[in-house]
Amino acid sequence: MKKILQIASAFIGIIVGAGFASGQEILQYFTSFGYIGTIGVIVSTALFTYLGMILTRLGSQTQTTSHRDVIYFISGRHLGVIVDYIIVLTLFGVGVVMIAGAGSIFNQQFGLPAFVGITTMTIIVMLTVMLDIHRVVQIIASIAPFLIFMVMLISIYSLLTMNQSFAKMEPIALEQTSAVSNWLLSAVNYVSYNIALGASMALVMGGAEPNRSKATIGGLLGGLGIGILILFNHLAIFSNMELVANYEMPILKIADEMSPILGMVYSVILFGMIFNTAVSMFFSFSARFKPSGTPAFRRFSIVTILLAFALSFVGFTKLVSFFYPFIGYMGLFLIVVLIIAPFRLRSHAKK
Repeated sequence: MKKILQIASAFIGIIVGAGFASGQEILQYFTSFGYIGTIGVIVSTALFTYLGMILTRLGSQTQTTSHRDVIYFISGRHLGVIVDYIIVLTLFGVGVVMIAGAGSIFNQQFGLPAFVGITTMTIIVMLTVMLDIHRVVQIIASIAPFLIFMVMLISIYSLLTMNQSFAKMEPIALEQTSAVSNWLLSAVNYVSYNIALGASMALVMGGAEPNRSKATIGGLLGGLGIGILILFNHLAIFSNMELVANYEMPILKIADEMSPILGMVYSVILFGMIFNTAVSMFFSFSARFKPSGTPAFRRFSIVTILLAFALSFVGFTKLVSFFYPFIGYMGLFLIVVLIIAPFRLRSHAKK
C-alpha cells in the first residue's frame, strides 16, 4: 500500500506544479467558463483517472527507463516519432514555465524581482536532477501531501466564508481570458497538455515498480486525486473572483487574504510543487537523450537548465496562455495513443 500511495503522490506531484498549484491554469481552463467549467472539471477527472492508470501500467509492464521505447512500441514507428517529439518539446517548455513561475512567486508574495526566484529555482533544480530516479521520485512524493492539504484547506475555507453567490461571481468569471474558446475542448486540452508533460515521468515511475498491479492502482489513484484537487481549486477561485481576477497566482492571493502567515506557508509549498514539476521535466528530458546517472547526463542537464533559465524571462502568464494550449493540441496525439494502447497490447499478446 505504501508503494501505491507513493506512486499516486508522485504522479500528483508531477502534474500539480504545472497543472493547477498557482490557480492561473484553472482560471484560464475552467473558471473562466463559469458554471459550465465545473462540468469540464468532471470530464478532466475521468480522463486523468484512466490515463494515469494506463501510463504507470505501461511503464511497469515494459520496465522502461525512458518514455521513448514505450511510445514507439504502442504508437508504431511513424506516429511514434511525432508523439516522442511532442513529449520532448513539452518537457522542456513546461520546465521553462516552471522556472518563470518561481519568479512570479517571489515577486507577488515578497515584492522581490522575478530574477531572484528564477535564479533560486534554477540552482536547486540543477542540483536535484543530478540524483538517481528513486531519489527523485521520493522527493516529489514527499512534497505532494502538503500541497493537497493546503489546497483542501483554502478551498473549504473559501466556500464556507464566501460573501457572494456563484451567480454573482459568474459574470466576473466570464470576463476572464480563456485558454481555449470552448469549455469541452478546454477540458480535453487541459488534460492533454498535462498528460504530455507527465507521461514521461509516469512511465519511468511505473518502470521502477516491478509489481504491475501496484503501479496500475497508483496511477489510477493519482489521476483521481488530481481531478478532485482541480475541482476544489476551481471552486475556491470561482468563489473569490472579485479578489483574484488580476493576480498571476490566484490561490496564493486567497491564502494571503486568509492570513499573511498562511500566504507565506502556501508560497513555500507552491514553490516546492513548481520545483517538483521542474525537476520531473528536466530529468525526463535529459534521460530521453542521455543515460541517467552518467557524466554525459549531468552535462546535458546543466546546459538544458541554463537555456531554460534564459527563456523563463518571457514571463509566467504569457508562457501559460501561449504554450499550454499549443501543447494541449499537440498532445491529443498522445491521448489517442494511450486510449488505444491496451487494445494494441492485447493484440500483441495474442500473436
